This record gives sequence, structure tokens and C-alpha cells, in this order.
Amino acid sequence: MNIQIYGKSKCFDTKKAERWFKERRIKFQSIDLPRYGMRPRELESVKNAVGLEALIDEKHPDAALLRYLARDADRLEKLLEDPSLIRTPVVRNGRQATVGYCPEVWAAWE
Repeated sequence: MNIQIYGKSKCFDTKKAERWFKERRIKFQSIDLPRYGMRPRELESVKNAVGLEALIDEKHPDAALLRYLARDADRLEKLLEDPSLIRTPVVRNGRQATVGYCPEVWAAWE
């Protein structure tokens, strides 16, 4: 497995996800989402796996504005510009991905 965890340093679910993989001795790469963001192809891959709506962090103040954008391409561009709008953790395993804390899905990857 080639696990990448995109998260925020103060996100409780990100810390739980990292702990879940550590407890099972599964190596992963941790990426600080607000600092490094996601590349366009990575974001597109995650969107294809989970859907665009699942990527949007409902708690972010600008989440409502993002929903008013008519085209998905505009929404993706806004997510690339401001990675804090992305719900965390985003866990990738190749073309598979999850958003949020999803241990039942990760267990199926093993």
C-alpha cells in the first residue's frame, strides 16, 4: 500500500487516521494540506473516487459560497486555491480515496 494522508495539524480526525495506520504498522506519508495543498491531478483523482460534494468542508465559512459556483471546474479551482476548504483527512491509496475518518474502508484496503 502507498498511503497518503492529507490533513490539518489541528484536525482531530486527521490525528485519529494517523493513529489508526500507526497501530497497524502501515507506513503512510503525512501531508499538511493548508501548507502544501494538493496538485490538480491528485485532487481530480480524489474527486473521482469520492465525489466533489464530499470534499467540501461544511464548517468552513466560505463553504456556502463554494456551493454557488455553477461549474465543477470552478469549484475544483477554488479548492486548489484555498485547500482549507477541503474536508480532512483525505486518505489516498493509489486511485482509491476517502474523506473523513473511515476505518472500515481502510481495513478493506489491507
